[in-house]
Amino acid sequence: MTPDALEHHTLGRDSMTDAPTGHPPQVTRRRRIAWLIGLAVVIALIAWVIHHRMAASHAGAGRFAGMGGPLPVSVAKVTTTDVPVVIDALGTVTPLATVNVRPQVSGPIVKIAFKEGQKIEKGGLLAVIDPRPYQAALDQSLGQLGRDQAALAGARTDLVRYKQLLAQNSVAQQTYSDELATVNQDVAAVAADRAAIETARLNLSYCQVTSPVAGRVGLRQVDLGNLVQANQTTPIVAVTQMDPMSVLFTVPQNDLGEIFQHVHGGQPLAVQAWTGDWKTLIATGNLSSLDNQINTSTGTLQLRALFDNSKSELFPNEFVNVKLVVDTLSHQIVVPGAAVQNGPSSNFVYIVNPDHTVTMRTVTTGPTDGNNIAIMKGLTPGLTVVTDGADQLKDGAKVLLPGEEPPSLAKGAAAGGASGRCARIASYMKGATGSKATRLAKVYARLGCSGAPAGAPSGNKAAPTT
Repeated sequence: MTPDALEHHTLGRDSMTDAPTGHPPQVTRRRRIAWLIGLAVVIALIAWVIHHRMAASHAGAGRFAGMGGPLPVSVAKVTTTDVPVVIDALGTVTPLATVNVRPQVSGPIVKIAFKEGQKIEKGGLLAVIDPRPYQAALDQSLGQLGRDQAALAGARTDLVRYKQLLAQNSVAQQTYSDELATVNQDVAAVAADRAAIETARLNLSYCQVTSPVAGRVGLRQVDLGNLVQANQTTPIVAVTQMDPMSVLFTVPQNDLGEIFQHVHGGQPLAVQAWTGDWKTLIATGNLSSLDNQINTSTGTLQLRALFDNSKSELFPNEFVNVKLVVDTLSHQIVVPGAAVQNGPSSNFVYIVNPDHTVTMRTVTTGPTDGNNIAIMKGLTPGLTVVTDGADQLKDGAKVLLPGEEPPSLAKGAAAGGASGRCARIASYMKGATGSKATRLAKVYARLGCSGAPAGAPSGNKAAPTT
């Protein structure tokens, strides 16, 4: 092949390689642009539909509010009630006694007498350690006591005899003194034997492992057959006293004055234990004791409250919210907490007037029980205050109470509803004949629909109202 032919063949192959396998580039670009335009049109249509649906759903109160109409609000009545003065705190449920029951003698466990988690009375049996070695030690001590008692009896008899002989100068004084010392030794031996017996009996009683307090048994730490040692680190089981139950909590030192005033006066202070979300009251108890010093790191004092826990509502180490009731204010004017608005210089509420306008009134607030706030000055019972929607109000604004509709909206809805019913009945009458047409005509006239329905068959005109 000549060089010119080789060059022509190579250029032809390169041009075939560069050519697209599908459509020309211009066609591909046009299709891509068409796809993008179509996608933009679809997105625009979706946005238009969503916008108009949202506008229709808010066409009620929002439309009238934007036009200067009444604003929808929620309201509540001003009432009177007793308001407790409380101090809120975070507390920890702490049992009065938690005992780790450890063995006091060594030996294998031959019996586990409890079920994990069960309630047990004070002195209830928990476990049994093999008692045979300790029974044998007790028997040995009893035998030693009997032998020493017999020796003491013989020594005392000899002492009496030597005393008589000494009076007759038949024995030496030394012999009498030696016998007296023997008697005293035997008396001491008998006393030691009795102490050994008490020790043996005590060790034998330790083989019966009992609960030192009434409470709930935890998970066992040893199994049947395990060899335990006296005063070992691992307990057999832990027993926790459940009733009564205490809660430890702290209060700031600035609140101690009022607490001391009631405590020193002998007045019991009520304490409430609530769940972590403040929705459920768990138990009610009384303040029991106060710590003897303030924590310098936190500036708080620790207090203990006691609760009747017969139903086991409080569980050890549980975190609870605590309300310490230090006083109760009687017959206080109260409003829901949402009704009180915070202004730049004072608190205020919106009062609803009989003409459905609102008046802003400054108030002086008092203590709160979490839901209601005591009003010390500014309100009287029986007034109506706004609890929701106050952020859109101003003095003199018109409001729409719950259950009411704007007058124009109500009229329009009524007119639209009537015209719609007339149109539906007219459509039913188009193909009706006989008695059915007569009944529909009566309903059409009773609704006050004007004119004869279009397309009604001849002879079936609307009948007058009967």
